[in-house]
Amino acid sequence: MTEPSARFDPAKAAPILLQHGHAGWLGLKYHAHGEDWTELVLPWREDLLGEADRPVLASGPIVSLMDMASGLCIWTRMGGFNAIATLDLRVDYQRPARDRADVIGHAECYKLTRSAAFVRGIAHDGDPADPVAHIAGVFMSIQGDSRNV
Repeated sequence: MTEPSARFDPAKAAPILLQHGHAGWLGLKYHAHGEDWTELVLPWREDLLGEADRPVLASGPIVSLMDMASGLCIWTRMGGFNAIATLDLRVDYQRPARDRADVIGHAECYKLTRSAAFVRGIAHDGDPADPVAHIAGVFMSIQGDSRNV
């Protein structure tokens, strides 16, 4: 009998996953999670401004925040890691983030199929009832070819 594999835990995985690549450069941090959702934080930094004369995070880093939060919530819902690719990520901005504010990205995987995951969420700067942006995304599961293993 084999030991059951450990369930994916974003609180344990995030410090490893978020220290590399673009997520590491942005400084994304784990915030919270549930059975089908995760939250990450994008800390405010002066070099991530959208406009030189306003201390507000640019939209590009917020898209990256939400893409990574989406991936983590999918793995959390699946209970394990599987390669995924972003097929579509729509970001509807409601307003700029507040001056010098960190942005929290909340993503929920509300549906899984054999080959796709569907995510929705918000980015906010402290009040989820007053979001900076809403997101909706579709992600594809990338299955390895077992004949080539």
